[in-house]
Amino acid sequence: MMSVAPTIQPGFARPVHDSQAVFRTLLAALSRPGRPLPLPVSPEPVAPLGPAMAALALTLLDLDTPLWLDAEPGGEAAAWLRFHCGCPLVSEPERAAFALVTRPADLPALDAFHLGEAAYPDRATTLVIQVPELARGDGALWQGPGVKDRELLRVTGLAPSFWAERAALQPLFPLGLDIFFVTDRLLAGCPRTTRVKEA
Repeated sequence: MMSVAPTIQPGFARPVHDSQAVFRTLLAALSRPGRPLPLPVSPEPVAPLGPAMAALALTLLDLDTPLWLDAEPGGEAAAWLRFHCGCPLVSEPERAAFALVTRPADLPALDAFHLGEAAYPDRATTLVIQVPELARGDGALWQGPGVKDRELLRVTGLAPSFWAERAALQPLFPLGLDIFFVTDRLLAGCPRTTRVKEA
């Protein structure tokens, strides 16, 4: 009996143009922390990855970017990422260049990820965390480079200890974690230089 290969959802319709557009939005989000930005393109989602997380994966991941994924390693999302990005999946958070987090309440402790090295702080893990909502004008207080005076942004779905864990890493600067928060269509950057205080 012949086996039928699973169908892989498509990626970007125009790979070069779309990835460049998403990358420009990523840079804008890092330069203006705490301001959610709409992504210019959204590929078809592949559960549990939403459209925005899928767009970031297609833009950032390749053969040289070890990925930690909290979804089932043998599931549809892992197959989609291997097909479109070719990225190796790792089971230990500290080995990952990028981490895709679809269950933010179950995120491992932040210091379980690679925080960079004194000579190469840029080698730290970059986290992409999918959350239910990004609500500007409410919630936590964001300050630091790229923020004029302050921003208020509520990020829902995180574990109660998340911001305290992140604050505990800040004395280690320039080591630390750069984070992107995404909903289905929005993206907010949280570089390691940003200070976030819970409301």
